[in-house]
Amino acid sequence: MTQRTLFITGASSGIGAATARAAVAAGWHVGLMARSKEKLDALAEELGAAALALPGDATDLAQQQDAVARLVAEKGGLDAAFANAGTGLDTPGTEAGDPEEWRAMIDLNIMALLYTARVALPELKKRRGHLVLTGSAAGKRHIAGSIYGATKWFVHGYAGNMSEEMREWGGRCTVIAPGMVDTPFFSEPKPGKIRPEDIARAVVFALDQSETADLREMFIMPTG
Repeated sequence: MTQRTLFITGASSGIGAATARAAVAAGWHVGLMARSKEKLDALAEELGAAALALPGDATDLAQQQDAVARLVAEKGGLDAAFANAGTGLDTPGTEAGDPEEWRAMIDLNIMALLYTARVALPELKKRRGHLVLTGSAAGKRHIAGSIYGATKWFVHGYAGNMSEEMREWGGRCTVIAPGMVDTPFFSEPKPGKIRPEDIARAVVFALDQSETADLREMFIMPTG
């Protein structure tokens, strides 16, 4: 089997780290991008030669361009990109919310995701590749006053639009829409909720679909 390579943002913990482990176990090589160099280096060491640590800020277009260029130079190409980096708000709502916090969240949840698509697409086109986006159950229903949810509505709309664009050259786009996941995204543990490994398996499942199947959305909720 030809070596396949996956680029992951938000790779140092939670869904990103779990997906890196699952992808390597499935035979993929992975490029790991996040701001925490220490965590990335530890994960890359754990995963061995299949992993390349690419520390950087996903909200910086130039840093994402550099990360993908390094990954392609090291691994010979790019088959998939997982725009996973994201954050929520400490102070929810519009009246009581912090506009600077809004901007930081929009930069990560929307702009960084767009940057991943922008830098990955030229390489994905060469291999009829796959773009995976982390959406949310919050992007599928209305939640009173949720600005975070609104950023995920953007992700879901953009994913559908990218599916239509990428099908023109044989590529695919999948949005993964989880409910509450027990990850460092939350300040306190969420026992009984979705595990990062559950979402990682979903990502690998989407990536491993037959080339005749366009799996556009996976909506995953906790059983408890």
